[in-house]
Amino acid sequence: MLYYLFDYLDKQFNFPGAGVFQYISFRALGTTTLSLLIAAVFGQRIIELLHRKQVGETIRDLGLAGQMEKKGTPTMGGFIILASLLIPVLLFAKLTNVYIVLLLITAVWTGLIGFIDDYIKKFKNNKDGLHGKFKVVGQVGLGLIVGLTLSFNDNVRIRIYDKPVLSSTLGEVQRYRDVVHPTTTTLPFFKDNEFDYSNLLFGLLPDEYTWIIYTLIAIFIITAVSNGANITDGIDGLAAGTSGIIALTLGVLAYLSGNAKFSQYLNIMYIPNSGELVIFCAAFVGACVGFLWYNAYPAQVFMGDTGSLMLGGVIAVLALAIRKELMIPILCGVFLAELLSVILQVSYFKYTRRKYGEGKRIFLMSPLHHHFQKEGYHESKIVTRFWILGIMLAIMTLVTLKLR
Repeated sequence: MLYYLFDYLDKQFNFPGAGVFQYISFRALGTTTLSLLIAAVFGQRIIELLHRKQVGETIRDLGLAGQMEKKGTPTMGGFIILASLLIPVLLFAKLTNVYIVLLLITAVWTGLIGFIDDYIKKFKNNKDGLHGKFKVVGQVGLGLIVGLTLSFNDNVRIRIYDKPVLSSTLGEVQRYRDVVHPTTTTLPFFKDNEFDYSNLLFGLLPDEYTWIIYTLIAIFIITAVSNGANITDGIDGLAAGTSGIIALTLGVLAYLSGNAKFSQYLNIMYIPNSGELVIFCAAFVGACVGFLWYNAYPAQVFMGDTGSLMLGGVIAVLALAIRKELMIPILCGVFLAELLSVILQVSYFKYTRRKYGEGKRIFLMSPLHHHFQKEGYHESKIVTRFWILGIMLAIMTLVTLKLR
């Protein structure tokens, strides 16, 4: 909203300094600062409100060190992240940008699913919360919205530049063509780094049906990443810190993909108007860091599913919007490891129980961070090392821009 106000003041009255709002870098700095301020100012008040409403964490004794000390700690602190994210974006971003609209819908949609789950757990005294199938229905619904929007919205396009040609009057001229409703994505580690999803049709259907494949992939990615973030949120600061690292990396990728010169230099897909996503990423990072002020060990508040499902959903849609979803296994490696540890543990336990009559385990406990707790590591050390691993994966993701 501030963007439109200062744009009006600049064009109508030539108001001094109003033109600075045209710069993504300035607005990104503004959103980060405001996100941190909102978390700092209102975070404590939200925590006190949750205390008064007795929205405390119910702990099931799993024999983990320091676990029972967390009993009664307020949960549903994801509201701090949501407020710190949505308010700055609404103030600083271009709200007509299709990518910003998609991300706002994603944050509210997944936050609402998480809130319903937390509400059932805390106010309906049902420790299981929202039934898993309803969560999946919500995630599939969001996947349909995202997949169909990115497949059919006319503002979703990539720009392909032709080789410069010499003109007798204009000198060197570079022409380009816009591909509306693109079906390509970025393929890491390959020199020809674009992959067309129409190849997955194997000639069985015309290319016009590629949207079906793309939408199914969007549904899978959103479901997997949001559940991965949800599972990762098991010890103080782990999910928020890891998400902040991922969002910062996606912000860099969004800036490069939305800049014609940088995208040509790096030989990556140029996506017009995707640079605006830097504003969203900046607010996202600020919200995660601001939440860590209260969530770092020992945590004063937990984000609950209200926050964790939202974090994963937003990260997934950010990656889809900038056509970098195939980098998710690298960038979101921590989420992937946590999710796979649960899948492997449950699958192996069921298999061995069926075959030998007694279930066996791969890990001491899943998700993976609980395995290391059982090994005797303090949770703050586990979190710090997972953050370091997340930073290494983020660097590896950025290295794929040149390493082919």
